Amino acid sequence: MKLGTSGEQPVDSDPTVGTLGEDPLVAGVIGRYPSAPWLTVGPGDDAAVLDLSGRFPGPLIACTDTIVEGQDFRRDWSTARDIGIKIAAQNFADVAAMGGRPHTLLVSLTTPADVPAAWANELADGLAAECSRAGAVVAGGDVSAGSEIVIVGTALGTLVTPRAVLRSGASVGDVVAVTGGSGRSAAGWALLRAGQGTAADPVLAALLSEHRAPVPPYPAGVEAALAGASAMIDTSDGLVRDALRIATSSQVVLDLSPSALLPSADLLHAASELGLTPADAQEWVLTGGEDHALLACFPPDARIPAQFSVIGEVRAASEAGVWLGGEPFTGEGGWRHWA
Repeated sequence: MKLGTSGEQPVDSDPTVGTLGEDPLVAGVIGRYPSAPWLTVGPGDDAAVLDLSGRFPGPLIACTDTIVEGQDFRRDWSTARDIGIKIAAQNFADVAAMGGRPHTLLVSLTTPADVPAAWANELADGLAAECSRAGAVVAGGDVSAGSEIVIVGTALGTLVTPRAVLRSGASVGDVVAVTGGSGRSAAGWALLRAGQGTAADPVLAALLSEHRAPVPPYPAGVEAALAGASAMIDTSDGLVRDALRIATSSQVVLDLSPSALLPSADLLHAASELGLTPADAQEWVLTGGEDHALLACFPPDARIPAQFSVIGEVRAASEAGVWLGGEPFTGEGGWRHWA
């Protein structure tokens, strides 16, 4: 503690969210967020006001996501800025997976009183950075006390086509394609678990960064919708598990090509550094979560957008599922919240 400038009131040199209090905390945080012309009333009032007329033609998309300390992130592994990027990215990726453009984010933070106020400010910096990358703004949110950090994001966006790209639209004969990066977040997570969170190797450092602060390809969702994608999803829980969601919703089989899903050189390098095998790197590609790549199905005559690579085709079968090289995939498939 130290004296304030008047000499009468003690002031924390490093205040926590508890000692700072709600109103000063919120005031400090919202000052870090960018604004935009469509945000006519921003953070700081009872609710935000958005004037989207003429700016974002098309139906509105809304989605929400929650991350919990110890379950979805660790403060000793990720900076507050990383975590801010993460909650924004996973919400905006869901908008992109519907074929939309994200433009607005609402964020609620539950936190213990002893969390440093500087941590909350850094979290806001991460939110602001990812909003700027996506062309979006933070319109408001809430703060509350709790025994652990919980962050809830709610994103709004608009479609660029009359209808959203759903999971249920895949048809027999469609091609299956995915944007790049499958397995990179899983490799970063494996490095963290092995105690290599400060790796100086630039290849390993890049994998760590992509786990801590994912970089979803938002424009690719719009490009896929305009190209006529029949179904799409973001691979938050792993390529195979999310492919299964399309397959189940569309009542088809997604037959993936093993040769199109070989681990990249950087994944093989990470596996080697960890004493693992190429088969382990292949597992990262197939089942690793939190890549937030976009997995889509396209009609066979569609022009596949440049960010996508073809990895399989949609087949008819008596039972919906995911195949690998013409045989049913029998592994775990990806992330489970209550495993």
